[in-house]
Amino acid sequence: MEKLIANKQIQVNEEGYLANFSEWNKEVGEAIAVEAAIDLSPKHWEVINYIQDEFKKESPLSIRKIGKSGVVDIKEFYALFPNAPLKTATKIAGIPKPASCI
Repeated sequence: MEKLIANKQIQVNEEGYLANFSEWNKEVGEAIAVEAAIDLSPKHWEVINYIQDEFKKESPLSIRKIGKSGVVDIKEFYALFPNAPLKTATKIAGIPKPASCI
């Protein structure tokens, strides 16, 4: 299905995750963050960049892995993305929902 995000028609799945990472850009990420009621700070962008880098390496993501990344600890990750942190962060980053998310 398509959804208007940042004035662009973008393919998303039934949960709102981008179907094609190639359609993601910073404006799309910012618009998704607004929907999630998150005001993106430089620290948010560090986490988003880390998540995207891991996705490009085809490395599976988990909250534990992000907490051990050196980018952010688990407590800070929850503070940055309070409601379902991994789901929210990956959605803003434009990648598919991680397998570790139910």
